[in-house]
Amino acid sequence: MQKMNISTDFIAYFNCGSVKLKSEAEILGSIITAIIKDKKTVTNKSIIAYLLAELESTNDVVFQDCLRNTLQIVVGKTPDDDGFLS
Repeated sequence: MQKMNISTDFIAYFNCGSVKLKSEAEILGSIITAIIKDKKTVTNKSIIAYLLAELESTNDVVFQDCLRNTLQIVVGKTPDDDGFLS
């Protein structure tokens, strides 16, 4: 079982109830699920890597925009790897 130690500021940002963040929260959830299914450690670096891979593999402009927004949130709101999600 993976130990989760998520920054409360990061969680609060997604739990603010904003309709705008619903897609980004769903994307983040699916990325974290994919990382766990791949039996990798969930860190900000792994989330960023998966987001970039997804961004490079899709041609859907709207989805790309949501991926970019999610990436900006992850880069801007998460601390360095130590203790984020490990």
